[in-house]
Amino acid sequence: MNELLSLLEFSVSPLELIVRGSVVYVGIVLLFRFVLRRDLGQLGVADVLFIVLIADAAQNGMAGEYRTLADACVLLGTLAACNLALDWAVYRFAWMQRVFEPPSVELIRDGRILRRNLKREWMTVDELMGKLRQEGIADVADVKVATLERDGKFSVLKDAGRSHPTDPEKCNAGGKHLGAHD
Repeated sequence: MNELLSLLEFSVSPLELIVRGSVVYVGIVLLFRFVLRRDLGQLGVADVLFIVLIADAAQNGMAGEYRTLADACVLLGTLAACNLALDWAVYRFAWMQRVFEPPSVELIRDGRILRRNLKREWMTVDELMGKLRQEGIADVADVKVATLERDGKFSVLKDAGRSHPTDPEKCNAGGKHLGAHD
């Protein structure tokens, strides 16, 4: 019975757990923000491995030598509270959003690839073209704006002024306009 009760005692000060958990949480969030950028909404194998290694390395920094369930519960509660507080602060304060969330980045504007932005996101033209093909677009000239959003997703606005082969009103066969009276 004493062994069971010892699991519920603190082996480390709860205040120390809260401070350690908060500092390491914010540090890891900032590390991911600036080091582990987004990969079009997907994590690669190297990214997952990086996250696992960071978690393992941060474990001792967060918890020190905790050994009881009470210590673990305080630490988990601290991490959940930090996550909730950070989400609220990013929503509430614009400057926090600039610090903790990457900005949206235009990759194509008016049918032209913005190579400087592609380079900054470490994205190749082949990767960009693959994303366009997934959106059903074969030609960059058909794109008004393509953006890598804050959440890592890819969004595309087609150029409404360009003629698209799938648009029956703008198609022609052999140079002849196919109208309603032909």
